[in-house]
Amino acid sequence: MSSAQDDASVRASRGRQIYLRGTSPSGKEILTYIGDQSLEVPGASMPCANCHGLDGKGKPEGGINPSNITEEFLSKPYLSTQAYGRKHPAYTERGLELAITRGVDPAGNKLLAVMPRYVMSREDLAALIFYLARLGKERDPGITENTLVIGLVIPAKGSLAEMGQAVKAVVAAYFDEVNNAGGIYNRRLQLKIVETGETPAATRKSIEEFLTSEQVFALTSAFIAGAEKEVLPVFSEKEIPVIGPLTLNPGTTFPLNRQVFYLLSGLETQQRVLTEFAAGKPEIKRAGLAVVYSGNNNDLFVDAIQQQAKKLGLPEPQAITYISNRFEPSEIIKQIRQAKREAVFLLGTPDENMSFMREAESANWFPYIFLIAAGPQLLDAPPGFDSRVFIAFPNSPADQTAEGTKEFRELASRHQLSTKHLAAQISSYSAAKVLVEGLKRTGKDLSREKLIQTLEEFFEYRTGLTPAITYGPNRRIGAMGSYVVTIDLKQRKFVPASNWIGIH
Repeated sequence: MSSAQDDASVRASRGRQIYLRGTSPSGKEILTYIGDQSLEVPGASMPCANCHGLDGKGKPEGGINPSNITEEFLSKPYLSTQAYGRKHPAYTERGLELAITRGVDPAGNKLLAVMPRYVMSREDLAALIFYLARLGKERDPGITENTLVIGLVIPAKGSLAEMGQAVKAVVAAYFDEVNNAGGIYNRRLQLKIVETGETPAATRKSIEEFLTSEQVFALTSAFIAGAEKEVLPVFSEKEIPVIGPLTLNPGTTFPLNRQVFYLLSGLETQQRVLTEFAAGKPEIKRAGLAVVYSGNNNDLFVDAIQQQAKKLGLPEPQAITYISNRFEPSEIIKQIRQAKREAVFLLGTPDENMSFMREAESANWFPYIFLIAAGPQLLDAPPGFDSRVFIAFPNSPADQTAEGTKEFRELASRHQLSTKHLAAQISSYSAAKVLVEGLKRTGKDLSREKLIQTLEEFFEYRTGLTPAITYGPNRRIGAMGSYVVTIDLKQRKFVPASNWIGIH
């Protein structure tokens, strides 16, 4: 791509954001003035697209019929607005500037009072006008009359390669079923694959090159675990919708990455759920909380626990840190007991957590234990911890309906899918279902922005295999919460300890 093309792409992207959301990528303020009284509000409250629509043709609403502002319409040599009797020559770039900033048409006629006037930087105004010239003409990458290209990011090497192939197989199988049923408005879903790199930086580079060279409309089930910091900005820069990425740490800090829609809660939310669960149990609430962590990428989880405890009126948890790979359970237990805490969040490795419990057993001390993850080794925990160990799970067999389970099993049978990595398969299959449902609801006149707005309207959509999925303009995790389970060490199994605990 030439430098001129790069510049045009950047200007169009900037103008698109201003048109759609009333905000500038530069962070510079955009203000809107409404009516004869010139009521001032932020530009984000009155973006152009709210009235003129994604295609610029106008969205009649509440007795107001906004103008068609596509270049084809505005550039006619002479126009007459029949509804209001105004006549004016064709719009030029200067004419558009005056309409946007002063509220007058090329003949000097005052526009209707419902048409806001905007104040923005010269650069933003130029970018907006540049985008208006393209409005309604461009088709997003990956869309043709009979195909829709969807990308999939998978690990192809190392210990996760087998899981990556299982995810690829289940998504491909589901797309085959959709295509065999006629596709989405007669468009066939075409799956394209990109592999992760050996480092987060390499994964970012691989995804960037993939999105530059391939015409991809959206991504589903993208494996971004461990590379979130590197790749999430790419999705925003490329303005590509991503549905159901595979990660333990969804990016939920504000401002939200509006391109990315997660299915289930990550570890941070799960820690909040465990804290909420602890606060709801009087015997645990009285015990007092401690958090044990290595400080190795765990600060986010510690903050989540402390913030949730404060919100719930719990005493501040005692934070105890240790140097990674230098875990000394006897010293840590001594500190916890001196602080008189009897409920402990352990954010260490599975081996460290087990050594903590064994050391506690030798001291004949059995506090309540809250863990960041579960594994089969927990079934060998000391007997004194029976029903005293708690883990949050964002999904549960209770969410799997008979119909949903039947559909997945029949799909697996027809396509001879692997019986391994079922959790990843179910997550990817559910993400693909959310994507397909979003495409169906959006309609044949498809664009990335329309898909994003459609997904934001999802309310308690049932995949049949996950909790109900709900999104919104300020919500990007479909099922915001978790279940809590405990361990029955006598029967060596995990058992429910709570119903669904939602976090808001």
